[in-house]
Amino acid sequence: MEERVHKEHHDDDFEQARQAADDEHRLTAVQAIRLHRNAVIWSVLLSTCIIMEGYDIVLMNSFFAQPAFSRKYGEYQADSGTYQITASWQNGLSNAVSVGTMVGAFANGWFSHKMGYRPVLLASLALLCAFVFISFFAPNLPVLLVGQFLCGLPWGVFATMAPAYASEICPLALRGYLTVYVNLTWALGQLVSAGVQSAFSDGSNQWSYRIPFAIQWAWPIPLFVILFFAPESPWYYVRTGDREMAEKMVARLSSPAQRHLAKQTVAMMVHTNELEKGLDENTSYLQCFKGIDLRRTEIACMAFAAQPFCGSSMAGTPTYFFVQAGLPTSLSFKMSIGGLGMASVGTIISWFLMSYIGRRTLYLWGLASLSAILFITGFISVGASDSPAGNYAQAGMMIGWLFVYYLTVGPICYAIIGEVSSTRLRNKSVCVSRIVYYIAQVICNVVNPYMLNPTAGDWKGKTGFFWGACALVFFVWTYFRLPETKGRTFEELDILFANRVPAREFAKYKVDAYAEGEGAIKVH
Repeated sequence: MEERVHKEHHDDDFEQARQAADDEHRLTAVQAIRLHRNAVIWSVLLSTCIIMEGYDIVLMNSFFAQPAFSRKYGEYQADSGTYQITASWQNGLSNAVSVGTMVGAFANGWFSHKMGYRPVLLASLALLCAFVFISFFAPNLPVLLVGQFLCGLPWGVFATMAPAYASEICPLALRGYLTVYVNLTWALGQLVSAGVQSAFSDGSNQWSYRIPFAIQWAWPIPLFVILFFAPESPWYYVRTGDREMAEKMVARLSSPAQRHLAKQTVAMMVHTNELEKGLDENTSYLQCFKGIDLRRTEIACMAFAAQPFCGSSMAGTPTYFFVQAGLPTSLSFKMSIGGLGMASVGTIISWFLMSYIGRRTLYLWGLASLSAILFITGFISVGASDSPAGNYAQAGMMIGWLFVYYLTVGPICYAIIGEVSSTRLRNKSVCVSRIVYYIAQVICNVVNPYMLNPTAGDWKGKTGFFWGACALVFFVWTYFRLPETKGRTFEELDILFANRVPAREFAKYKVDAYAEGEGAIKVH
């Protein structure tokens, strides 16, 4: 009798899961916004934390071109009559943030799995408030470096938590939009930073760089108050076996008209979780590099590593490049604002393109376009070295690079990493891929100043040849290894990876995760 009751309950769960999966596929983006507006709001609010990381990345690199900052922390160059932050210290300051974010990202993968997203997020916001004091009051470069490293710890948490949280709380129809929104917040942070820097670019005293540091306190305090009320991801409770709390979270994330379907939605999550446990129950960091998950980790890591290697060290923070290319300092800051404004527009356009074109196609041809722009910049530098027309042409190409990057590689990467990982390993997979991104960023930040800095290689626009070649390498990898994940539920992706479907054939396969009973796999 007990076995029969258990079987009936089991079958009921299976039917509810099937129905929830069918509903996910039928739901349009407009319907999803109306029925899941709370999920949209909370995802957007949590992703807003990324603004702080985007703000600081541009802030520090822009300071290298600011006369007041260079006088305070730089060394006098007799041949040019100016103060310069040496290439080694540029590397140190840029990479201190990257090393800090690596540590923060790794810790987030472990703590979020054990404690959930919400408590880790709140602790990180509180720590950031304290760490900004060090950068603000730094009397010398070593103290500033320590401050940047410590600020990197919570930034690493924000950068890895936002795409994972967005992909878990949003329905299929909105998953791509809200994971890509993470990149828009990054661009907005850079835009705000460029605007602040432009306002203080001609300043002659310490407040020209201290006030931009102080503005960082404007983010964490109000966000802490708001996100204190954020719902935990229902997937966290599914993984811990607490279905009742998972249903409560789903209800909180849905509109009143949709809350009666909470049990159905959680049944689909449980079905996905059980399917993944059947493939492998291990959820350690080591599992990311085993079996089926190794391929999924490779895709997430390489998709992220392409971002710094496709030229963002040179063009992603363009103010310093503009100055070295020969443009006036004040104009360089203003052109950076224009370029980053176009970057924000590019991200918004990418929302519409990825729904029709798909992740793989946008990412692939984005890399091809970025490589072409960088090679053209290099040829301009060779053919029109030091001429005003050549300088402006190079600056224009960098603005074009920003637009294309934020239309393709920049935002689409976040949709990819939020979709290719298994749900049980998502927070760790996102953290591993982000750590790989930071390692790639460190490498690029070490190499780029020695090519671009006038005290080192002084390559100017010819640096584009190097980064253009790197972008071309990632184009080849993308063609052979990056699958199309658009329109797939997490269950369907699990099945496609389990069946080792080649990357270029992902979009052709039709998957029925519920065919012929639970656990059956049909790919045809």
